[in-house]
Amino acid sequence: MSIGQTLADARIKAGLSVERVSEVTRVRQTLVEAIENDDFSRCGGDFYARGHIRSIARVVGVDAEPLIAEYDATKGGAPAPSPSVIFEPERVKPERKLAPNWTAAMAAAVVVVLAFVVFQWFGTEDDADSRNTAATTSAPPPSPSSPEPAPTTPPVPPTQQVVAQVPPQVTVRADAVEGKSWISVTDGDGKKVFEGTVEKGTHQEWTHAEELRLVIGNAQAIHLNVNGKDIGPASTKSSVARLTFTPGNPQQG
Repeated sequence: MSIGQTLADARIKAGLSVERVSEVTRVRQTLVEAIENDDFSRCGGDFYARGHIRSIARVVGVDAEPLIAEYDATKGGAPAPSPSVIFEPERVKPERKLAPNWTAAMAAAVVVVLAFVVFQWFGTEDDADSRNTAATTSAPPPSPSSPEPAPTTPPVPPTQQVVAQVPPQVTVRADAVEGKSWISVTDGDGKKVFEGTVEKGTHQEWTHAEELRLVIGNAQAIHLNVNGKDIGPASTKSSVARLTFTPGNPQQG
């Protein structure tokens, strides 16, 4: 089976149209159609042809390396440096957010609470000693018939409790129930967390403190569990789904 036939068959099995593949890979629709017909003359050279083959293979869920090897064997010439970065599916790097320093905040809170407890304890004890000393000095000695005064017990400071606040996080699990699917996952900082094919009957799970963004091919085959809640298929309307999830929210962010 030729390179173009392999890509076309994989696209159809993944439930993707040529238009959707073009949208995800940023490769023109006419060029995708030409490659599926094994016409690489419009690619602009071997370097770009290999890059287009690799990008389309990722989206439709097939291994690109055997196809690149077949291209080199039939078209000739040593492969150029991998253009995977140039043709990688859309990656939008959001403005970087600074995560709160929970460790430093907790340490400062503990120091303040301990200082307050020590001050309360010794301050109350010193006041009690001062009052007892003043009463002993100014008051006349009790008569033999007078009862002994009861000893003064300093009050016990209340127990101080520090409750640690656990930073929230988002957890997404993808189960391939109806068939295999190609999935790309980036975190809130724009860093690639996962990219590959999830075979039918298997699953993948990802966790991040702020945000997870998913691009899912053959979306009807994937069932999602977000933050411990089953939300069903990734999509029931389109073959490719783009979803964003945040902490504490099982629905799309």
